[in-house]
Amino acid sequence: MSDNRQLLADMAEGLFAELAESDFEAAWPRLAEAGFSTLLVPEDKGGFGGDWGDVLAVLRLAGRNAVPAPVAEPILAHHVLALAGIEAPQGFVSIAAPGCRVPWGRHADAVVSVEDGKASLYMVDACTFTEGESPAGEPLDAVTFTGTAAAGAPCEADLAALGAFARVAQASGALEAAFTLAIEHVNQRQQFGRPLAKFQAVQQAMAEFSEEAAAVDASAAGCAAALDGLDEAGFEIASAKLRTNIAIDRATPIAHRVHGAIGFTMEYALNRYTRRLMSWRSEFGNDAHWAGVLGRRVATLGGKGLWVEMTRRSDRLIQPA
Repeated sequence: MSDNRQLLADMAEGLFAELAESDFEAAWPRLAEAGFSTLLVPEDKGGFGGDWGDVLAVLRLAGRNAVPAPVAEPILAHHVLALAGIEAPQGFVSIAAPGCRVPWGRHADAVVSVEDGKASLYMVDACTFTEGESPAGEPLDAVTFTGTAAAGAPCEADLAALGAFARVAQASGALEAAFTLAIEHVNQRQQFGRPLAKFQAVQQAMAEFSEEAAAVDASAAGCAAALDGLDEAGFEIASAKLRTNIAIDRATPIAHRVHGAIGFTMEYALNRYTRRLMSWRSEFGNDAHWAGVLGRRVATLGGKGLWVEMTRRSDRLIQPA
C-alpha cells in the first residue's frame, strides 16, 4: 500500500468508526467535509486524483464500519461528471443506474444518470422520488425525472457496473466485520463446559465463513486492479458481483447460526452488517442479472477461449502493456 493510500485509509478508518453509531443527518456533513466525493476527480480539476485501489480501500472501510450515510454514491457521481466534463454541483449527488433505485435519493441535491452513452445531471427539482427502503432500513428510492437535465454530455461509463463494484468493496469490509464478531462470540460463549469454538461443527462453519470472506476480498481486489489497469473491467466486475452474492448467501446464515438468538436482536451489532449485505446482494444487479452477463460473455469465448481470455487479462495486470 502506498504512503498516500495508507494516509487515506487511516483518515477514513478514524472517521468511519466515529460515525458508525450515528445517522445520515450527523454523518453526511462530516463525510462531505472529508472530501471523499472527489476521490477519483483529477487533481487539476480540484480532486484527490486517486485510483480505484484508493476507492476500494475507502469503501471496504465504510462497509466494515457500517457507515450510515452514502460513501460510494458521491464518489461514483463525481467520477462520471468529471469524465463527461460536467461541473459538479454543491451538496450530495447520488446515482441512478438503469433499472436501479437511487440510494439515499430523498436526501440528494442532484442525481447523475448515464444512458445510451450520455451522462445527465438532474437537480433535485427535476426529480420525483417514490420512497423505498432497503433491508438495512436505508433509503432506496425510485426516481422519475420530471424536469429537464441541468447538463448532459457524452459518457461511456457503465454506472450499473461501477455500482456493482462499490457493493463488492463494501461487502468485503462488512463480511470481515461479521466474521470478527462471530469469532469473538464462539471463543467466548460456552456450551457444555467449553467454548463453542472447540466444537468441530462450529470450526467447520467458521472455516467456510472465512473462505467466503476471502473470496470476496480477492474479487474486490481483482476488480480494482482491472479498473486501474485494463481498458474495461466488465468481466472482473460481473465475476466479482456474482461471487459476492454467492458469498453473502453462504456466509450470512453462518454468522447468525453461530450467534444463536442474540444474533437476531437489534441491539447486537451483527444486524448492522448482515442486513446491509442482504441489501447489497440485490443492488446494482442481482444473482440472475450478473449470472446472465457472465454466462453470455463466457459463451462467446467457448471452452478453450475462456482460459485464454482469463490468462490474457490477468497477465496484463501483472505486466501492464
